[in-house]
Amino acid sequence: MSNVFEFVAETRTTNGKTASRAMRRSGSVPAVIYGHGEPQMLSLNHNEVVKHLSHEEVYSHILDLTIDGKTEKAILKGVQRHPAKVRVLHLDFLRIDLADRIKVHVPLHFINEHSGIGGKKGGVAAHAMTSVEVFCLPAYLPEFIVVDLARLDVGCSIHLSELNMPANVQIIELTHGANHDLPVVSMQAAKVPVE
Repeated sequence: MSNVFEFVAETRTTNGKTASRAMRRSGSVPAVIYGHGEPQMLSLNHNEVVKHLSHEEVYSHILDLTIDGKTEKAILKGVQRHPAKVRVLHLDFLRIDLADRIKVHVPLHFINEHSGIGGKKGGVAAHAMTSVEVFCLPAYLPEFIVVDLARLDVGCSIHLSELNMPANVQIIELTHGANHDLPVVSMQAAKVPVE
């Protein structure tokens, strides 16, 4: 957690679709924060939000959320975007207590895709997942999880249980039993066009 992302927000008193539309027209993003207390309706600057969301790390980081001058720790739980425009419509934040474990989706970073055993044979990596949901204390939350494809041969897969996880970080899917040890990535033979 090297970078600290600070979102600056103000409390909003208006609610509903009409109020939200008016906020968006004025360059603001409606948001809500919940957990550890009463839910609170917020307003954030749209341009600042877009800048923060352009960094992958923001989705798996403990954030500083400053509301009316008071800073608290939170994670980003949801982002609603416009289907056609570069516009953020709504944000959901979750307050966190540094002593409580949290569930967060962490991105997967795939390395050695082309230089590994399967890649050198012309294999193509088929990614079944791009992130995994983990359970850990905020202090142990990783920015991302590396998936090394150096030894992945054609016809083989890497499953959740084979990921090299940081200490004190648990994959939630694996807590549901052995039949939830899902494939993360597989190396498939490249399709050669028939002449």
